[in-house]
Amino acid sequence: MLANKEWKEKSVLVLQGGGALGSYQAGAYAALHEAGYDPDWLAGISIGSINSAIIAGNPPDQRVKKLRAFWELVSSNLQMPHVSFGEQGRVLYNRLNAGLVAAWGVPGFFKPHSPWAFLNPFYPAGNHKISVYDTSPLKDTLLELIDFDRINNGDIRLSVGAVNVKSGNFTYFDSKKIEIRPEHIMASGSLPEGFPPIEIDGEWYWDGGLVSNTPLQYVIDEQYRDDMCIFQVDLFSAEGPMPEDLFDVSQRISDIRYSSRTRLNTKVFKQTQQVRHTIARLLREYPDQTVLDDKDLKLLKHWSCDSAITIAHLIYRQKEYEVHSKDYEFSRLSVNEHWQSGLEDVQFTLAQPEWINRKRPVDGVKVFDFKHKRTG
Repeated sequence: MLANKEWKEKSVLVLQGGGALGSYQAGAYAALHEAGYDPDWLAGISIGSINSAIIAGNPPDQRVKKLRAFWELVSSNLQMPHVSFGEQGRVLYNRLNAGLVAAWGVPGFFKPHSPWAFLNPFYPAGNHKISVYDTSPLKDTLLELIDFDRINNGDIRLSVGAVNVKSGNFTYFDSKKIEIRPEHIMASGSLPEGFPPIEIDGEWYWDGGLVSNTPLQYVIDEQYRDDMCIFQVDLFSAEGPMPEDLFDVSQRISDIRYSSRTRLNTKVFKQTQQVRHTIARLLREYPDQTVLDDKDLKLLKHWSCDSAITIAHLIYRQKEYEVHSKDYEFSRLSVNEHWQSGLEDVQFTLAQPEWINRKRPVDGVKVFDFKHKRTG
């Protein structure tokens, strides 16, 4: 069960980008759903935006089913019976499957452009000139699995991040502000150079992970005056072993790059929220504010904030046999393992006494980060 609460708070699910690792988020949501978690707001980047849209675009009793349908579709290229690989055998298996994805794409997600388009100098200009893959299959998948009328007219708020190709500006497509269409979800996950930019209302957009791979800051900036319980589900861990070869180096670079912004956002937010709480307390305790002119008083009231934010930080921690291609290794075996890891991590978090007995944060923010140590 979720923690017993004596105060009202909005429930928010924040989902990071990370390709094939996104099935960890789906498993995490499955556990939250089973525990009675009902999100008021979903915010995602890249694969996180796809998972978020599937959740927001379906009734509660269909969400896990539709998430499972998506992840079974995209992992249908290579399936193997349960066998004992051994660590080296599993590394080879993962690399083989990642190679197949690179060569042939992923069902219902993306496919390679025709080689003829690359080789023929007279072939008409198009996305094949600026991307390796065609993501048109994803649009059909989104339309099949998601009710966009529900997203735009339902009770759950959906926000997905993307980057304007020409201006370089980061933007969020927010169902509270605009009508969300399949193109907005696709834009959030259009990572160059693999995927082409997506055109929306005359502008072109790439994957939001180019600027920030987690939407935590947007959620905080948009709703910082409300009490919130945020489940932040990240797919890259800052912690990792010392690299042994160039493949390991590539993997560590990705892990550090995509996790650093999350840690920075959380640290800055905690400091800022504490200052806002202090300002709010001082304004309450010292009602005689005649010593302040109107401009200063207005500024202090703007920055004062008495809201309380609880963040449950869930991080996918890679297994020893996973290699640098883990974010595009879509085998059914790996997808199911990631799903199970997300489910178990949420169950572990919700079972902790510190979580069950949590109180409204006195200083404005409390972060929980329970490390679930697995065997095998």
